[in-house]
Order: sequence, then C-alpha cells, then structure tokens
Amino acid sequence: MISIRPAEPNEWRTYRDVRLQALLDSPNAFGSTYEAEAGRTDAMWAARIAAATSSGQDRVIFARIRENVCGLVWCKLSTDEPMVANVFQMWVDPASRGMGAGRALLNEAVDWAERVGARRICLGVTAAETPAMRLYLACGFRLAGEMEPLRESSSLMVQPMSLTVGSAPPEA
Repeated sequence: MISIRPAEPNEWRTYRDVRLQALLDSPNAFGSTYEAEAGRTDAMWAARIAAATSSGQDRVIFARIRENVCGLVWCKLSTDEPMVANVFQMWVDPASRGMGAGRALLNEAVDWAERVGARRICLGVTAAETPAMRLYLACGFRLAGEMEPLRESSSLMVQPMSLTVGSAPPEA
C-alpha cells in the first residue's frame, strides 16, 4: 500500500538518495543531471530541504511502501506568479511503478497547491508517449505552450503542461 507524506527537514539524506537514484534511473526525464547534483555537499542537501520545508512556498513529498521511500515530487509556488505552482522532480522507483504512487504523489502536489492558493499548476514533461505523459493527461493536465530543450546540448524536448484548479476560470 502506498502512503504519501511531506518530507521533514531531517530527511535530507533520504531526499538526496532518492533524487540521485531518480537522476540515474531516468536521466531523460530531468533538466538536471546526476553529474551536476552528485557533487553537492551534505550541507547543501540539508540546506535545500531545510529551506523547502520551512518556506511555506515549497512542498517536497515522498511516496512510501511501508518504510521505504519509492517516489518523490516537489511542488513550489512561483515567485513571479503567486497563483501558479510548479511541479518538478516527479519520479517513482521502477520496482514500484504501476502501483499508484505516481498518481498519489501528483494528487498530493495538486491538493497542496490548491490549499496554498494556487489556481494553476504547471509542469514540464519530456515530449514522448510515456507513462508520465499519460499520467499527466489522465489527471487533467493539458499541453500549454511551446516545447523547449530538456537542457543544454540535449536533443530531447520538454512539453509544458498545466492544470487549472480552484475557482479560476478554465484556460482557453
């Protein structure tokens, strides 16, 4: 059974390990790379999670099967547009895929964004027929804008997507 809960400040090691595992497992799903993040110091990882868990603007969420973390998503209110939340770092361990962890993580991110006043939730997904793309579409996200390169020197493209929530009028 999948359980979902926010990360705690003292769980920076868990966050680090899951994030690095995600970057190794799915390098074409993220704008960052394992090489770029593996060199971070423990102090940097701890500060990253401490800042996120205390900001009120971020929510780092873990999916668990029993005591084992099997997935991650980060949701952050936009500093430029406070009614917009961005979802990123979404990943589920391959051994746990197909069990509902991705949908549970995404639902929790959307619920949190709504609770803190967001009216639109945005994300980017590698443009391909993938389980991630199917999940986002099934959860109501729609294509929203021009594709962009995944990262410098990558031929992969990212498709922006968005979901209108709360009492905002539907997007045209």
